[in-house]
Amino acid sequence: MSFFEKLKERWGITSNWRLFKILLIFSLTGLSAVQIRKLVFPLLGIDHSTETWLYILLWLILITPAYYLFMVFYSILLGEKEFFFGMMKKSFSRFNKKQ
Repeated sequence: MSFFEKLKERWGITSNWRLFKILLIFSLTGLSAVQIRKLVFPLLGIDHSTETWLYILLWLILITPAYYLFMVFYSILLGEKEFFFGMMKKSFSRFNKKQ
């Protein structure tokens, strides 16, 4: 079984076209998040000389939410809202587990 067939099985999809759209959304989301970082970090004075802990903290505070916003935008634009909203719901539910 190929890698793509395993992905389709894991995600519960049957169409190659739908798999292509989902992978395209992940790609566009990642590229957009990187472009936002390239724009925002220099405006904040963040560069390679910035402390690592501060760089990571700002990444988590600024870029991670932007990533999810881009994911929502692209998933709606390409008609895969249900898939990505389900995936995000599953991801965020991991943070809310009762001990």
